[in-house]
Amino acid sequence: MDLSEDSGLQPILFGLFLSMYLVTVLGNLLIILAVSSDSHHHTPMYLFLSNLSLIDIYFTSTTVPKMLVNIQIHSRAISYVGCLTQMSLFVFFACMESLLLTAMAYDRFVAICHPLHYQIIMNPHFCGFLVFLSLWFSLLDSQLHNLITLHFGYFKDVEISNFFCDPSQIFYLACPETFTKNMVRYFLGDFYGFVPISGIFFSYFKIVSSILRIPSAGGKFKVFFTCGSHLAVVCLFYGSAIGVYLFSNMSSSNRKDAVASVMYTVVTPMLNPLIYSLRNRDIKNTLRRIHSRRVKSESVVSIWYVGCNC
Repeated sequence: MDLSEDSGLQPILFGLFLSMYLVTVLGNLLIILAVSSDSHHHTPMYLFLSNLSLIDIYFTSTTVPKMLVNIQIHSRAISYVGCLTQMSLFVFFACMESLLLTAMAYDRFVAICHPLHYQIIMNPHFCGFLVFLSLWFSLLDSQLHNLITLHFGYFKDVEISNFFCDPSQIFYLACPETFTKNMVRYFLGDFYGFVPISGIFFSYFKIVSSILRIPSAGGKFKVFFTCGSHLAVVCLFYGSAIGVYLFSNMSSSNRKDAVASVMYTVVTPMLNPLIYSLRNRDIKNTLRRIHSRRVKSESVVSIWYVGCNC
């Protein structure tokens, strides 16, 4: 399904989404470069951040390139296998991002509530285990979606009321029985949605309780500032997803549902690196150093060329 039937808007939509996609990829690549190039960033918090940036690139790449191709060739078609593949990848990376945000919340909880034991608890082996656990549960979730869809039926020549193969839309087409459809949706939604949100809520409840015990206002602000970027990303990711879910239930317009889905599939991955680069002083300083080294190297090369011409 296209976001607009107006053929005159198609070039504008193509340029808009291409620009947003490039900003998303380049912004997250800069975060990965900043983390990997500075040894001071080889800590659990930045390990999770670099993995989150990588997942954001993959997450937006499951939907936007196909949408751009559809706009260019003026086609809305996608094969059955392609639709299942896109749905599987979308579920995998969305679940991976959710679980990584939960791991980052736990990291902040340990750093603030148990600072003396932080190095012992958040050791490299445990951090790697958390990433592996997130990977395994995400893979399980995506395969469950595929197995359930394949089990309930085969469909073709149908229209999906979104610009990508939304899992909720696929379930609606694949599961004719309302009871079965609702049971599957609520089971997967509760387990893979409620559990991460509960973990994040519990972590920040403990963090806020610890912050309130700090006597000075400056100390409270300094401690809470370390969680600001992560909390902003969490609110953006879950807020947009929940907003789209509620909006789709209240709205009868399929086109409005598709437009609302753009928020968490395209806009959120684009804003994540901006939030971390703007609010994180260490990331900003590292990016400045990378830029200054590049400028110096370019000036040295240009001076060398001038000397050769002489």
